[in-house]
Amino acid sequence: MRRVVFLLVLSILLSGGFTVSALETSAKAVAVINGDTGETVFAKNAGERLPMASTTKIMTALLLCEQNDFDRQIVVTADMLKVEGSSMGLLAGDTVSYRDLLYGMLLASGNDAANVTALSIDGSIPAFAARMNEKAKSLGLENTCFVTPSGLDADGHYTTALDLARLAMAALKNEEFAAAAASKAATLCYGNPPYKRTLKNHNKLLNSLEGVVGVKTGFTKKAGRCLVSAAKRDGKFVIAVTLHDSNDWADHKALLQYGFDTITTTDYMPASSSYSVPVIGGSVEDLQITVEPFSVNTVKTDQIRSEVELPRFLYAPVKSGQKVGSITYYLGDQIFGSSPLYASTDVARKQGKAGLWSQIKENIRWIIAGFGEI
Repeated sequence: MRRVVFLLVLSILLSGGFTVSALETSAKAVAVINGDTGETVFAKNAGERLPMASTTKIMTALLLCEQNDFDRQIVVTADMLKVEGSSMGLLAGDTVSYRDLLYGMLLASGNDAANVTALSIDGSIPAFAARMNEKAKSLGLENTCFVTPSGLDADGHYTTALDLARLAMAALKNEEFAAAAASKAATLCYGNPPYKRTLKNHNKLLNSLEGVVGVKTGFTKKAGRCLVSAAKRDGKFVIAVTLHDSNDWADHKALLQYGFDTITTTDYMPASSSYSVPVIGGSVEDLQITVEPFSVNTVKTDQIRSEVELPRFLYAPVKSGQKVGSITYYLGDQIFGSSPLYASTDVARKQGKAGLWSQIKENIRWIIAGFGEI
């Protein structure tokens, strides 16, 4: 019996060395998701509403990026700086750009940058908080409510580990946000008059772990240490969140590795890989369309499905490499990828008068068939 128990324990340790570390995380709440599909890879109290400190700035920075006006210059007022805590060093009278504010939030975790962003976009903190909550709703974050743009503690300001992971996934799709979140340092130019200065990223994982691409740190006495991290390796993409975690750097190394170990790369092939599309007036009657395998990183391989969109017919000539349709891939009801479908061969027009008359008759036939379906 002892031998059986020993072999069982040994098997568990060898098959998933980081699984144990991940399960033993010191965080109050944890979520690890597949950054490509949004699938939950690991969760611990992931739906519990908790304060999230400066990880709030993920939303503030995303909304700034969506303004798509990075060169806009703001003159900072004293009212904009009525906020305590971490700072990018703004003073009343400074001129600062939206791009500077983005990096000031994501690297230096500047509460001043978050406040200036909110007031410059919407004129007041409550109005900007309403924008944050509207965006959260559009992303399906049902257990999230924002009150401040910086993440300072406030009644009713909360999220969950899972919502925060999904927010990070959405934010990282924005190229400007992703570039800033992955920056170890940035040289910016702001002040009165503006002068160059360098900000370093508070995210230590960028320098200590392979493939890390962000995202945001946070801390208040009420929220504890909060961390959102993301990493890419071997085509896989993992996002990890811990809330109220006294050992977050070590925990995230284990959680990210657990994600990479758990997510599998699958070459998915639809039930039918070959389709036929009639070609009106073509040298051949039908064009064969072949679907290539689609490589996907997922946890739930049995829930993948696909939908093919092809026209009822094509007109000759058709060129090899011409886009003729598309295939969309789903994980459950969620779209996670799509690919165009191309013609693999040329189809020329029929030659001669007979061919022209045949094409006219074929056109009429397809038009009648089309009306018949309405």
